[in-house]
Amino acid sequence: MSFNEADVQSALKNLIDPNTRKDFVSGKSVKNIKVSGNDVSLDIMLGYPAKSVWDEIRTLVEAHLKAALPDSGSVSVKVTSQVVPHAVQRGAKLVDGVKNIIAVASGKGGVGKSTTAVNIALALAAEGARVGMLDADIYGPSQPTMLGISGQPDSVDGKSMEPMVNHGLQAMSIGFLIDNDDTPMIWRGPMVTQALDQLLRQTRWDKLDYLIVDLPPGTGDIQLSLAQQVPVTGAVIVTTPQDIALMDARKGLKMFEKVGIKIVGIVENMSTHICSKCGHEEHIFGAGGGEKMCADYNTELLGSLPLDIRIREQTDSGKPTVVADPDGNIAKVYKQIARRIAVRVAEMAQDHSAAFPKIVVQNT
Repeated sequence: MSFNEADVQSALKNLIDPNTRKDFVSGKSVKNIKVSGNDVSLDIMLGYPAKSVWDEIRTLVEAHLKAALPDSGSVSVKVTSQVVPHAVQRGAKLVDGVKNIIAVASGKGGVGKSTTAVNIALALAAEGARVGMLDADIYGPSQPTMLGISGQPDSVDGKSMEPMVNHGLQAMSIGFLIDNDDTPMIWRGPMVTQALDQLLRQTRWDKLDYLIVDLPPGTGDIQLSLAQQVPVTGAVIVTTPQDIALMDARKGLKMFEKVGIKIVGIVENMSTHICSKCGHEEHIFGAGGGEKMCADYNTELLGSLPLDIRIREQTDSGKPTVVADPDGNIAKVYKQIARRIAVRVAEMAQDHSAAFPKIVVQNT
């Protein structure tokens, strides 16, 4: 019994991508189906970085097709990922060399926003994406320490800066430009927003799939100005389960909604405490707060992370968890969160501006 390309397509309509939770056909991942006699070959192109699960997906698709097409001979599946630019809020000017900007924000300080941001960035890079980190927390820049980067950025042309690089991430921070760690940034709002705009646009980002922006905590005038200036594809809100943090996280979420920025989801940090002596786990900040907030605002709980001394120790030493213990349980959670963020971004409206020619009007 022979079969054709339509039969292959039809068979794949019943196979769900475990990461997107949609079938591969409606997810537009199936490309280049070729049927030669009883042999089948095709490409699966994922819209999110997923290097660590390419083999798993290839095996899944091959097994499914062999079962669905009993007369098939050899079945060859090639899995790749391609990240494309997605739409940002209206009126925001795009940044050269950057496809997507993901803002990581919190309603208040002390919830582990910067630690979460750097580990998400490293997890996306581990999955094969080209990733940058912009430390937008002008008053308290922590990314230089977290990424283990010292020194100042180079400038080839005297106008722009080369990003600093470590652990496979391109990075820029006001912390690279001040003389020492003790120097306080005693700046008013307009100076802060101008400084951030310069860090964002005068850095020569090199073909980034994602730029993670670690925003200052809070929802004041500075955060609002940044949210309007930076062309953000989507925002991730970091909170802890306690009521006071969730109350402030809700304000952060509403701020992004007001300026037309899509919410990718919520990360609940310090959801449980793991005792370093006995391994006992308990909800010291309460339980279920992140889930309730997601239900109230129709968004997704991207993942929950424990309060674990190793996260703090590894980040303080300049080797965050995802690179310090890449196969550990906590790194696995960060990678699941990062993959979920990438999948959610891939489902957003695409930015087709690059497909249109630029029209220049001249007097002749």
